[in-house]
Amino acid sequence: MNTSGSEEEFCNERTSLMTTESPPLSSYHVETGISSLEDTQTKARCPITNESNNREARHEGVSVERDSTADSEDEELSLKYGAKHVIMLFVPVTLCMIVVIATIKSVSFYTEKGGQLIYTPFTEDTTSVGQRLLNSVLNTLIMISVIVVMTIFLVVLYKYRCYKFIHGWLILSSLMLLFWFSFMYLGEVFKTYNVAMDYPTLALVIWNFGAVGMVCIHWKGPLQLQQAYLIMISALMALVFIKYLPEWSAWVILGAISVYDLIAVLCPKGPLRMLVETAQERNEPIFPALIYSSAMIWMVGMTEHSAVQQPSHQETNSDEEVGQSHHDNTEDNRNMVVPETEVHGAQSRTSSAEELEEERGIKLGLGDFIFYSVLVGKASATASGDWNTTLACFVAILIGLCLTLLLLAIFKKALPALPISITFGLVFYFSTDNLVRPFMDNLAAHQFYI
Repeated sequence: MNTSGSEEEFCNERTSLMTTESPPLSSYHVETGISSLEDTQTKARCPITNESNNREARHEGVSVERDSTADSEDEELSLKYGAKHVIMLFVPVTLCMIVVIATIKSVSFYTEKGGQLIYTPFTEDTTSVGQRLLNSVLNTLIMISVIVVMTIFLVVLYKYRCYKFIHGWLILSSLMLLFWFSFMYLGEVFKTYNVAMDYPTLALVIWNFGAVGMVCIHWKGPLQLQQAYLIMISALMALVFIKYLPEWSAWVILGAISVYDLIAVLCPKGPLRMLVETAQERNEPIFPALIYSSAMIWMVGMTEHSAVQQPSHQETNSDEEVGQSHHDNTEDNRNMVVPETEVHGAQSRTSSAEELEEERGIKLGLGDFIFYSVLVGKASATASGDWNTTLACFVAILIGLCLTLLLLAIFKKALPALPISITFGLVFYFSTDNLVRPFMDNLAAHQFYI
């Protein structure tokens, strides 16, 4: 009884304490006329909504952090691979130009006048400057017309899927370069250094060199070996141009080919742009005999970009992906990056990561290698053997290539590689040959040292 009474008293005391509190007075705002009681009620209901809002804000914050992390990783990867592939293009271009310069400086066959190409029928053996300039312009028009017609013919063949004809054409060109031009090159090198070799041994060397090159270029082979053959082919073709192109015609052709390259790549109906866009629409690689790639040109087992974006972890058939190894556009190569978690198994993760790293390579046409080397080789052959002019053109081409790759990283689409480098090379050549070289010769004659 006492216990129950005490509980009742306790309850009464609690209720009396609670009821003795003064109720909140309803005060009104002047402007809105809303009572503070309603404010307190809404404030009482706010914690629930605030908690939900905080939870959503936290989720949004996590997603924003993830997006920012992904963006930072993409930027880091682009910077990493960008710098990596700049170096990977500098090395082959440098090697090609070094081979040409070393040959021009050591083998006199490529600096002697011994005829002209059929594409440059007008001679420059005249004393009249106007006639010589006119002949060089006519030779340039014929040469550029031939290049334009052959490029359009190649695009038409590719558009109508005449792959066998194109492969046969490229195989014949590779055979001529790897066997005939290599035989000429080795013969002149052996004459220069007075090296005796019998014809059966020379035939065996040429056969091995050409056969391995054909397999590496048109089928499969190690990446470094394939790149070495492409560099050698470009150097051999550049040496032929250096020997058989007249001096003035060569400089005018270099300027004209850079303008043509700008039009052919950037114009909507340019032949090279149409070729690249057609290859991208068909998801097919450009022919390896025309393109130097810092990545593999043949790959097996790469996962498709569309399959990776699906939530299910399914591996695609490797037979369907052999012809879809790479695109000519740098932006498409960047989009082909696949996370390692999308591929099952440690072995498949390792192989796919290596293939994807190789896939991110930058492609450079062999014509760019050829005309870079022609400019440097002509500077080395016609500038009175002056090393200042040769080195100036060498550095100018590398600076132009670096600027082109910078623009490629900015615009993320196929860009012409000749205009900037050739323009810099021509400016450096004429300025160094006509200004710097006479100045240095006068200093050396008067024995002044700076």
